[in-house]
Amino acid sequence: MDSSSLTPQIKTGIQHMSESVFVGLCRTVGTSQQVTMRRDVLDIDDIVTKKVRTSNQNTVMRSGSQREGFRMEGSDLDVMFWFKDRVIWDLSQTQFYNVHKQALILSVSSESPPGFTLLQLLSPGAESNVISALVIMNDRSYISSSKYREITCSDIFPNSTVHGPCGSGDIGGLEYDAAQCFVCDFWPPSAFTWIDRCHTWPQPQVVRDIVRSGCHFVAIGHKLGNHETNEWRISFSLAEQKLVYSMNHCQFLTYGLLKLFLKEVINNGLCDNEKLLCSYHMKTAVFWMIQQNTIPNWCPQNLLKCFWYCFKLILKWVYEGVCPNFFIPENNMFLSNIHGDAQNRLFVRLFGFYEKGLASLLHIPSLRSYIMNVLYNPTLSICTDEHTLISEIEFDIEMFLELHQNIELPPSDFYLIMKHLNTVEQSTVLPLTQYEVLVLQVYTTSLLHRAAFTLQNMYSNTTENKLVYIADRMSSHMLKLTTKFGSISDRLFIAMYYYKTLRYTEALSVIEMTKINIAQPYVMYNFTVDTERYTEAVGGQSWSTKLRHAVAWTIKLDNGIIYINELMTEQMVALQNYKHVLYIPPLVVLYMLEFLCYRHTDTMRAQTALNDLQVLVHHDQGLYVNVNLRDISWQILGICQQISGNLQAALYSYQQSLRQSPHHKIQTAALMRIHELG
Repeated sequence: MDSSSLTPQIKTGIQHMSESVFVGLCRTVGTSQQVTMRRDVLDIDDIVTKKVRTSNQNTVMRSGSQREGFRMEGSDLDVMFWFKDRVIWDLSQTQFYNVHKQALILSVSSESPPGFTLLQLLSPGAESNVISALVIMNDRSYISSSKYREITCSDIFPNSTVHGPCGSGDIGGLEYDAAQCFVCDFWPPSAFTWIDRCHTWPQPQVVRDIVRSGCHFVAIGHKLGNHETNEWRISFSLAEQKLVYSMNHCQFLTYGLLKLFLKEVINNGLCDNEKLLCSYHMKTAVFWMIQQNTIPNWCPQNLLKCFWYCFKLILKWVYEGVCPNFFIPENNMFLSNIHGDAQNRLFVRLFGFYEKGLASLLHIPSLRSYIMNVLYNPTLSICTDEHTLISEIEFDIEMFLELHQNIELPPSDFYLIMKHLNTVEQSTVLPLTQYEVLVLQVYTTSLLHRAAFTLQNMYSNTTENKLVYIADRMSSHMLKLTTKFGSISDRLFIAMYYYKTLRYTEALSVIEMTKINIAQPYVMYNFTVDTERYTEAVGGQSWSTKLRHAVAWTIKLDNGIIYINELMTEQMVALQNYKHVLYIPPLVVLYMLEFLCYRHTDTMRAQTALNDLQVLVHHDQGLYVNVNLRDISWQILGICQQISGNLQAALYSYQQSLRQSPHHKIQTAALMRIHELG
């Protein structure tokens, strides 16, 4: 696609098609506003988590497609963990550390391929996993990457399997790669030339930030290295994240288009061992193309030109068998697997797409209609104003979903919870984006829920009335606060608290008000909503207002905290199976609480609440009870039926719970309750 040989008409046609694909990508990959919001949600969460981390805790960094701002199907979650031990490049850097508080590790790269190194343990005090992974070479202790990988594979997420340098698995349908690694506070000497290359991109302040952040080492060696089982790869994950953040939106969408093209065209129909190119190669191509300034104007009208230049660069790399790492070009990332017959087959495949030209993009289902629109309507006027490409309610749905899914909370330790609350309070004085303010609002609500019930559990068995009274006043105050800025369903936490502390009338009052609020036709329930009524009721209002008056989302119960005594068995079993949270539909919680409270005040109304719960669980088609939450929903119905004395119905409900997708891993609890029934 050499633009110099194209007629003005063809150039105009390609520009129109570029604009149309830009619109399609904004709908598929996200507008700049959506991408910013996704990043901000994760960024502020990481900021809070980092501030409360103690010296003996590991540091967590989320990376990968999710952190970069992608939410396409298949976007994975990459997580990196490291402890306080530090890697240094030369012995002079020991002066910056207290060897009595952290172990030092020396990078020895003289015998390794570019981008890889051996890690020599210099000082005592390393964590036990490091000691277990040591090997002796030339009378020195080195950390074996293969041993360390095997030892730590399932440390973070149980039952993970080794995949590259990571432990991999699936959490609720989201694939993850978790890598325990080491960190170095200094920029690698082998990457100094990268700093000198940064004339036009990225900006000097980004370069300084990247260099100050150092790098990491992940547990995998070079397949052709002399010490493959013991070598470590230098990882620039944090630097790459900062580079992706510094892209303009057209550059980001070009990267997204390459990812789609790779998945749905290049790798389509290939088995796993034939998929030689990966998303990392696509990202590397975009980095090189931006820095080399081959395309002076990355804009919607040039998007296909940008894509084509990047694709041609990848084609060139495959032809030559050389893919230079962006930070250490001497590290040829094709060296171990793209050579010989495999390289030839891949080149023939890519050249076939090259010959088809932009028509190859028609094989991407999500973009086909946008391309066809232009082909059938050459004079079609296309608006690339991002604000018109996604409606207010579409954005709200995604944003509230991001908030609900991505906020990490501390263990059920009262000291840690209060430390988090203090950190959140301190964070409010930072220069925050509008999305980050909302994150802190949701964060605070969840922390107060945990604090209130943890405090109540701490003093529930004490005989000192004064302490019980003070704890109750504090817990009640915290939960009342959450009703002022939490979602509609968050109010059920204070109803749970009133029930747990035997204040059934107060609990029922909250339940009744919540039932009225949640039944309003404009409420976004489980991220499903009547668009017209939602817009009429809260359109144009602040997100804080929308959250308080028009959002009801799944109730999260930390399995380390007792909220309702009747669910202790389920929480205990789930925790034994490494499930730290019970996710319960709000209406299920509402009817359960209503039944439990009315048992003590009005048996007729108790039966009505139980009937409502039974109808909901038996007949809901996924609107109010998500498919993944049916195991716990049937279980709760069975518990209520057993309490009411209807043992036959309870048996049926427990059996139904066992037949559902085991999202919460509570099968043992169902079997225990069936056994109780005799």
